[in-house]
Amino acid sequence: MLCALGSAVCFGTASVFQAVAARATEPGTGSGVDAALLLRALRQWRYLVGLGLDGLGFVLQIIALLSLPIYVVGAALAASLAVTAVVAARLLHVRLSGTEWAAVGVVCAGLAMLALSSGEEGDRTGSTALRWSMLGVAFGVLLLGAAAGRLPGKPRALALGLGAGFGFGVVEVSVRLIDSLALPEVLANPALYALLIGGGAAFLLLTSALQRGSVTTATAGLVLGETIGPAVVGVVWLGDRTREGLEWLAITGFAVAVAGALALARFGEPPAVPGEAPEPAAPA
Repeated sequence: MLCALGSAVCFGTASVFQAVAARATEPGTGSGVDAALLLRALRQWRYLVGLGLDGLGFVLQIIALLSLPIYVVGAALAASLAVTAVVAARLLHVRLSGTEWAAVGVVCAGLAMLALSSGEEGDRTGSTALRWSMLGVAFGVLLLGAAAGRLPGKPRALALGLGAGFGFGVVEVSVRLIDSLALPEVLANPALYALLIGGGAAFLLLTSALQRGSVTTATAGLVLGETIGPAVVGVVWLGDRTREGLEWLAITGFAVAVAGALALARFGEPPAVPGEAPEPAAPA
C-alpha cells in the first residue's frame, strides 16, 4: 500500500510539471495521436522532470501490483489528482476552495477504506485469450486517439482522456499477466507488448489532452478509464478479492476515492507558467 501511495505522489507531482510543459508547447496537427507533440514537449525541462517522476512512480506501481488487487492500485493512481491539487496549491500558489479541500479529504477517506478492506492479489495468472485481448485493446487505444483528432472540443478531450485511461489500464492488467521475466518466455508473452504499446499510446494521448481542449474533461475521462475497467478485469478474471465480509467497504471506498478524484479533475491543468499570456476564455 505504501508503494501504491508513493506512485500516486510521483504521478501527481509529475502532472504539475508535465501539464505546464505541454501547455507551453507549440501545437501540431489536429490528430489525437501526435508523436511530434511529445517530441516537442521533451524539450521542456519541466516535462523531463515529470518523466523522471513517472518512471519512479511506475516502478512503485509494479511493486504494488505484485501484492495488491488491481482495484486498490487503480484507486490509488486516481488519487494522484489529490496530490496534484496539493502540490499546485503549495508550489504554484493555486487557491483551493473549501469544496476542493473536502474532495482531497474524501479521496484519502476512500483510500483508507480500501486499505482496510482489500485482500491479497488474485492467484489466477490469466488466460492466453486475456493476454491477446490486452494487446488488442492497446492497439485500439492508438486507433481511438487517431479518431479523436476529428472530434470537436469537449468530445475530443473526453476521447483523448478515456483513451489515455484505457492505455494505463492495459498497463495495470498486463503487469499481472507477465508471470515470468525469463527469456525466451517473456518475449512470447503478448502481455509484454500490450504493456509497451498501451503505455506508450497512453502517454501520447495524455500529452495531447493536456495541450488541447478541456483538460478537466480529459482528466475525468482518464480517471474513469484507468480505474473501472482494470478493477473489473482483476475481480472477474484474475481472482482479486476483499477481506472476508468487507466487500461493502471495498466497493464504498473505491467509489468514494474515484468520486473525490473526479471532483478534482481540473487539476489536470495547473495554471500557466508565470509570464505566459493567459488563454482566451472558451465561448459560452
